[in-house]
Amino acid sequence: MSVKEPADQPTLSDDERRLHELGYAQELSRSMSGFSNFAVSFTIISVLSGCLTSYTIGLNGGGPVIITWGWLGVGAMTLLVALAMAEVCSSYPTAGGLYYWSAKLAKRNQAAWSWFTGWFNFMGQVAVTAGIVYGSAFFLNTWLDLEFGFEVTLGHKFLLFAVLLIVHALLNQFGVKLVALLNNISVWWHVAGVAVVVVVLALKPDHHQSADFVFTEFVNGTGWQSALYAGLIGLLLAQYTLTGYDASAHMTEETHDAARSGPKGIVNSVLISVIAGWILLLAVTFAIQDYAGAQADGVPGIFTSAAGETVGGLLILVSFGAQFFCGTASVTANSRMIYAFSRDGALPASDFWHKINKRTRTPTNAIWLAAGGAFVLTIPALWNLTAYYAVTSIAVIGLYVAYVIPTFLRIRQGEDFQPGPWSLGRWSRPVGILAVIWVGFIAILFMLPTASPVTKDTFNYAPLAVAVVLGGSGLWWILSARKWFKGPKVQGSAEELAAIEDELRAV
Repeated sequence: MSVKEPADQPTLSDDERRLHELGYAQELSRSMSGFSNFAVSFTIISVLSGCLTSYTIGLNGGGPVIITWGWLGVGAMTLLVALAMAEVCSSYPTAGGLYYWSAKLAKRNQAAWSWFTGWFNFMGQVAVTAGIVYGSAFFLNTWLDLEFGFEVTLGHKFLLFAVLLIVHALLNQFGVKLVALLNNISVWWHVAGVAVVVVVLALKPDHHQSADFVFTEFVNGTGWQSALYAGLIGLLLAQYTLTGYDASAHMTEETHDAARSGPKGIVNSVLISVIAGWILLLAVTFAIQDYAGAQADGVPGIFTSAAGETVGGLLILVSFGAQFFCGTASVTANSRMIYAFSRDGALPASDFWHKINKRTRTPTNAIWLAAGGAFVLTIPALWNLTAYYAVTSIAVIGLYVAYVIPTFLRIRQGEDFQPGPWSLGRWSRPVGILAVIWVGFIAILFMLPTASPVTKDTFNYAPLAVAVVLGGSGLWWILSARKWFKGPKVQGSAEELAAIEDELRAV
């Protein structure tokens, strides 16, 4: 479909022309560079967040051997998923991302594929925001306890979690330029932060664990008798950390040269995170002084026992800074997905969530839905000791199912698929097939119980949350949405799209 530019209108850039071809006006501010696009995904993956806040999952689920080798194995499979996603992103660089791709790639029942992809993506985005911010609240609570005696409790962690969500939402309201600046700073904070943590843990401890311990020691702290099952549960450490890179796709309407920058942002953020994360995990594992203490207190306990309270407190603060950047970026990506999904009428009260703040050109209402949804999902953390496991499981299941549905549909298209300027060529099909198989495996795995015995304090409510979201969206589809939801909407003709953009430029 070609787009003719209306008379007396500014000349369209290639990005704007392609967005018009996809059916949308340039409502958001296109001011992000390719580096900033990469920075959003790299910040959300955040090895200083995911690796450190979920480290006890690995300590209990297989121990050092799973932390060390499981990370590389999961990283390799995740890179395949990212490569398959990136190819589709190059063809359809729009903020809707995954659900838009499903609508365009499905040969039949396009609206249904789009609907369920979008709802899985929405669930995963909300959950990953919840997991990131709750994990950062734990680090902040530990630091406040060290410095001011603000004891680490479920109630205190939840209070800090709520405050941090509010701060992240407020920062996002100020506009994409501030968010882009914060994400650019975040990249260097992560690079320097990883270096600081690795160097301190290499030089400061009185003794280090042996290489044999780090690369071969197996520990089953799950309560389950099966060593294989315990080790598989431990893979959640790596798989949860390596999530959120769909952010590069959701930010394409705000990125220059989106058809190339978006795919590169997806792939490079995963590749660099796998390398940096492995180095970080090795440093932390070598520095363990007391394994039982590490299982109880997590990485903050490893920091303080290995480096002392003063230096350890500094490492906790450096890690929290990275986690704070990560939380802000996660709210950004989540809000753009909500904005796009509601633009196509797929959320209750879509007109409200789709509204743009004309001054900042940001989806303010969607920002607060992203923060509010994360808050509600994490309420069980007030009494459930393993709520963090559940939130991370929900994030992985929701996001990865949404990641792989367009890949599955792209495989079915075969030669009919029209690649963009960034393509896998002949590798597209084998990469896609492996990605689909892997996601099917982890979607089942991470709904299983993580600890034994299963009680109200250790219950993994991930299956319940998935059932509520999937059941609710499915029931809505059957009773109502299938009659009116037709997939991504076209906002109008070239003249109508230009009129929308003129109204925004006039503010």
